[in-house]
Amino acid sequence: MSKLPHPLFWTGIFSDLINPAQLNLRPFKSRHSLLGDPALELETLTETLLRLPQNQVRYTTRRLDAGDNFEDTFRKNNGNKSLESTLRNMLSTDALIMVNSPEIDPIFQPIYEQIMDSVSELVAYRDAKRRILMPTLYLFLASPNSVTPFHIDRYSTFLFQFRGTKDVYVGHPWDSRVVSNADCEAYVSYANTQLPWCDERQQQLEHFHFQPGEALHIPFVSGHLVKNGPDDISISLSVIFNTEQTMMWRRALNFNHRARRALKPLRVAPAPVGRNALRDASKAKLWRTFQSARGMEGA
Repeated sequence: MSKLPHPLFWTGIFSDLINPAQLNLRPFKSRHSLLGDPALELETLTETLLRLPQNQVRYTTRRLDAGDNFEDTFRKNNGNKSLESTLRNMLSTDALIMVNSPEIDPIFQPIYEQIMDSVSELVAYRDAKRRILMPTLYLFLASPNSVTPFHIDRYSTFLFQFRGTKDVYVGHPWDSRVVSNADCEAYVSYANTQLPWCDERQQQLEHFHFQPGEALHIPFVSGHLVKNGPDDISISLSVIFNTEQTMMWRRALNFNHRARRALKPLRVAPAPVGRNALRDASKAKLWRTFQSARGMEGA
């Protein structure tokens, strides 16, 4: 690792200078060095996906819109074709395939290890112990012009592009114009994953044209939308993960969701998360105490 002032550095698979202080503060793009790995070629992926456990491979063969419920779409398969047929006809259908934890297959292990080594270097800027919590790899295959609906992640995310192009629209974290405080709290609490959407909202998102060999950081709970290019199948990989800081935010958001409902009759709303670190930490501690009292710690 070559360190430079301010604290920009290159690390692992990231080919551009990255400022780790920006992690979860703003979206940013970099190049990556994973292009050319045979595990990400379409023919190899077809074989891999067909041997993975069925519950890890979710897909839809209907065209999705920006305002659809992203998580509901993948709670069960919405395809009218077999997975093999869908994979063989990606160019001519409206398919979107999402694979959870492809790294259980040995062919993905080297990629997963390279990604995690590089992410740990970035996390080390704020946490010398490099604690990465609940890391999960996701693989996405999408037909031309397909849309990944507007949603947020309960994690930090890095997205890597291998084939095709995308236009990715990302909000800045804690921007209540993009995702309201109440909607963010309900989403992170799994109480409601249907986010309001209108086309005008896209103007409030930062636009990234995304090509093979590029990586994009999407901060914790930043609203985002993906539109695939018209000319080719898109193949991308993402890693989602939590840190000590994002776990604190998750607990504070859960606290706020519960408090918001309790305070509603009084027409009072809890102070938003993401504005004051001491207040967020206090809420997170209260939430952990509440969970422990109910025997839910770690749930």
